Order: sequence, then C-alpha cells, then structure tokens
Amino acid sequence: MRNKVAVIGAGNVGATCAQRILERGLADVALVDVVDGVAQGKALDLAEAAPLEGHDCRITGSTQYDIIRGAKVVVVTAGMARKPGMSRGDLLEANAKIVGSIIPQVTAQCPDAILITVTNPLDAMTYLAWKLSRWPSERVVGMAGVLDSARLRFFVAERLKVSVQDVQALVLGGHGDSMVPVPQYTTVSGVPITEFLPAAEIEQIMQRTRDGGAEVVKLLKTGSAFYAPASSAADMVQSILLDEQRVVPACVRLTGQYGLKDLFCGVPVKLGSKGIEQIVEVSLTDSQKAALAASAQSVRQEMQALDALVSHAAA
Repeated sequence: MRNKVAVIGAGNVGATCAQRILERGLADVALVDVVDGVAQGKALDLAEAAPLEGHDCRITGSTQYDIIRGAKVVVVTAGMARKPGMSRGDLLEANAKIVGSIIPQVTAQCPDAILITVTNPLDAMTYLAWKLSRWPSERVVGMAGVLDSARLRFFVAERLKVSVQDVQALVLGGHGDSMVPVPQYTTVSGVPITEFLPAAEIEQIMQRTRDGGAEVVKLLKTGSAFYAPASSAADMVQSILLDEQRVVPACVRLTGQYGLKDLFCGVPVKLGSKGIEQIVEVSLTDSQKAALAASAQSVRQEMQALDALVSHAAA
C-alpha cells in the first residue's frame, strides 16, 4: 500500500505540490479546499494526466477532511496572499483564522502525521500550527529555507555559469526581509563562493535572494511564486517518506540552539521519517549571529502578535 499525503489548499502552490508528489511517484494525494469543486476539479485533471506521466499514484479532492484520514504527511498551503495595501499584521490575522480552522481537522484525521506549513507569514503560522496541534515539535516544520536556498543556488549558478546541481546553499532565519544567507556555506562542488566572487557581488546575490519572492510578484503583477515553493514542499515530503535524512534549512522550534529559545526560526535540520531528527548547529561569524538574532526577534514579535490575537478571540 502506498503512503498518503494530504495537501490542504488547492490553489497554485497546493495543486502544483500535489502534482510534484504524484509525478515523483511518492504517494497518493488527498487534496482539500474550502471552495466547492476546486479540489475535485484539479484532482480529476491531475488523475487524467497520470497515464501520460507514467505513474499510478491516485489523487482525490474534496471540501471534506475525511479523505485525508491516515495521511503520513500533511502539507498546509491554504491562506491568503498579501494584497496591495495589506499590512503584514493584516495578513497575520487573516491567515491565522484560516490555519486555525485547519489544524483541528488535521489532528482529528491524522493524529500521527508530520505537518509541513507553507502558509505565510511562514514562521508565525508554523508556531500556530504547533500550538494548536499540541504535537511534538519534531513533527511540525515550516517550509521556507528550502525555497530561499533554492533561489540562492539558482542565482549563484546563473552568475558563475555552472550547473545548479553543483551548488549548495544555506539560508537561515525568518522567511522574509530579515533572512540570513550564509556565504561560507554556499558552495560550488564544496568550494565556497567566496573563492569565486568579491564580497560586493556576493552581497548583491544575497540581497536578490532576500527579494526573490517580491521579484516574481513584480513580474507577474497578479499572483505570486508557486512552482518553486511547491517543489520545495515536495522535496521535504520526499525526505520524510523515503527517510532520506537530508539536511535542509527549515523552520523549526528552537530550544537553545544558536542562543535562541522558544521560537520558530529557520536553521539546518536533518529531515527523516520521524520529522525533525536533528537540529544542526553551524559556526557563524559575529555579524551573522547578530543578523540571525535580529531575524529571530522579528519572528518573536509576530508570535507575540499571534498570541494576542488568539487570546482576544478566546475572550
């Protein structure tokens, strides 16, 4: 019997994530969306593509959560995209309501699953999912660092005219303007990019990474990135289902690592069948430690705002 993966949210990210999972032959997929017909229609379309793509994985779609029962991994992509004139606080409040409605359904149907959050603001939504699920923190992880690192890998490969397969990269911190790309751990076949490029040019690439999502939004004019986010989530699903033990940057609960405690932030982790199997601590320069602390502080402020929203709603 194949594994099952649940994808909550059948928008561009969710539907493309489901497609990636199916076409890699990783698992059957249960796709859920609150809008009637959306998950069902996309599921049928993807199912009809199976004979052409050469896989036998099955996909079902519904507005009801009973179809996700028994899923080993649950990917939450549902949420609003940030619109013009919308503050980060507005987005936090709107998506907290959405994620808050999803998590009880997930815990009821898949009490032993591993949860991957994709909804923004990513770090705060991962914290909310952990808090509401009451699951062990190793089973709740946010997808951001894989995406940010993939963008950095592409930008480096493009600049140096090398294969993206030879480039590895590391981005730490919160998913946003305060993310911390780390040049000494960004390498081409093991050689740090500091051996290839001057500091000023490296900083330009790092800044483009920070602005990677905004660059796509500006070009699209309506909508936001979804191919790379979907592939990033699918990569995490693959590492879990196949117990690959891959070391990837991801948003996890820190309990003292990097001098940070009781918050969710992006750091390197070992990802396997049990979820987060190890948090990897790497050496950082003083300036990188300060940047990571600043990034973590911005995440903590979002977590505090989220706690205030939850307390107000419960009052």
